[in-house]
Amino acid sequence: MMLLRARESVMRHFRTSLRSHDLTEQQWRVLRALSAVGEIEVSQLARATYLLAPSLSRILKDLDARGLIVRRLDADDMRVGLVRIGPRGMELIETVSPQSESIYAEITARFGPERLAQLQALLIELERAMAMEDKDDEPAGES
Repeated sequence: MMLLRARESVMRHFRTSLRSHDLTEQQWRVLRALSAVGEIEVSQLARATYLLAPSLSRILKDLDARGLIVRRLDADDMRVGLVRIGPRGMELIETVSPQSESIYAEITARFGPERLAQLQALLIELERAMAMEDKDDEPAGES
């Protein structure tokens, strides 16, 4: 519950900015991930953004309808969907990113850069520890 409360208190600061651009948190997460890569398989994007496939499918449909992304099927395997950010999506990233950076700067100022760095390091350690535990729980031959 504490992790959820902390996440909610941080995300509250971003929602107003995102809403002013008609974006959800998840849509922004997808656009940011796409802006950092070229073209990516939809399944890889789901893993990178920590979104379930049905949710990502709906988000991609919405972003595609707005002309923010470009989707296509892999020519070698028509079962594989590929996606990349489009020019309008990059324009939106360039518009929203300075606002996000300003919010990050405010969070850093409020919490302190050293404490924020420590928190980030601890969260990475927690994620790694839990990933190791998850790996230990896998049946033999599935790792």
